[in-house]
Amino acid sequence: MAKTIGEYIDTLTVNGELYEKKPDGSVVCFACGHRCVIREGKRGICQVRFNEGGELRVPWGYVAALQSDPIEKKPFFHVLPGTNALTFGMLGCDFHCGYCQNWLTSQAMRDPASDVSVNYIRKISPDEMVQLAHRTRASVVVSSYNEPLITSEWAVEIFKKAKADGLMCAYVSNGNNTPEVMEYVGPYLSAYKVDLKCMQDKNYRKLGGVLKNTLDGIKRAHDLGLWVEIVTLTIPGFNDSNEELWDAARFIAGVSRDIPWHVTAFHKDYKMTDPDNTDAKTLLRAAEIGKEAGLKFVYAGNLPGQVGEYEDTFCTECNHRLIRRSGYIIREYHITAEGKCPNCKSKVPGVWHKDPSKVVLNGLGIPLSVY
Repeated sequence: MAKTIGEYIDTLTVNGELYEKKPDGSVVCFACGHRCVIREGKRGICQVRFNEGGELRVPWGYVAALQSDPIEKKPFFHVLPGTNALTFGMLGCDFHCGYCQNWLTSQAMRDPASDVSVNYIRKISPDEMVQLAHRTRASVVVSSYNEPLITSEWAVEIFKKAKADGLMCAYVSNGNNTPEVMEYVGPYLSAYKVDLKCMQDKNYRKLGGVLKNTLDGIKRAHDLGLWVEIVTLTIPGFNDSNEELWDAARFIAGVSRDIPWHVTAFHKDYKMTDPDNTDAKTLLRAAEIGKEAGLKFVYAGNLPGQVGEYEDTFCTECNHRLIRRSGYIIREYHITAEGKCPNCKSKVPGVWHKDPSKVVLNGLGIPLSVY
């Protein structure tokens, strides 16, 4: 019987596919931008990919978080609005953000306080995942909560079944990807949300990442033809200066002005309890910078009812209100089956419903338990 969380989750692994063997018995992992060189008996930065006998063992066959969320909670605002997204996560992360709201699962094997997450593990099969998606009327299956890149082999196994059954698949990621992992998961993904945490490399490194890796990851996802949305959790004193917000907005606009940028409100969590919670005034300032930088779709999140028009989607040609939202609830939906504005017939960037009459209006707007 396993005595530690590590011993137990190590039993829930298979030989991976995203790595290269070296003559000295070490392996180079390609799952994320860290490209860990992992020697025999050692673990990667994520703690859940490890070298056993010159083979890379990777997470498999379980979830540690699973529920059916409104897709707006991811947040995806331009992907099948009003639908449910069956969302799963495992354990581990390649970052160690001090404000992570999912730290109990993401910081497993790194923070002893998260060892309780072993109790969240449920063994499951890809077929069962697809069944749960249908049971909760989900149109999308999403890998999220912890960092999906580090569990890509298991995600692809699920996505193969999901896509074959007519479901869309997506990642909610920190963007610290590699060409190899994106080539591996790309054929199964339709959408990719990235957390762009800040625009200063020194602060990225405090979180366990490298700014350039994330910026390259955003470009890579967009170049692959995935629908990309970007979130910046706006933290007072960390990344909320006008200069840094302008840098983020200009970068995104340089990739594509069609990419939606969500500026969302920070709240005290995990180890980051010193900054004040973000107020609506800060979000509105950030959103206005995004619009001034030329972004067509800017949203202010986490403070429903306090940010005015920045909850809604407007046609960029005629300013017709296309989608009216209240938190995660769709109040109005006016995009045509062809993905166009009904007023001026301009194309609206995104992944839209083929039958607008089936869009769920005034729904619950809350996660649904699958058990």
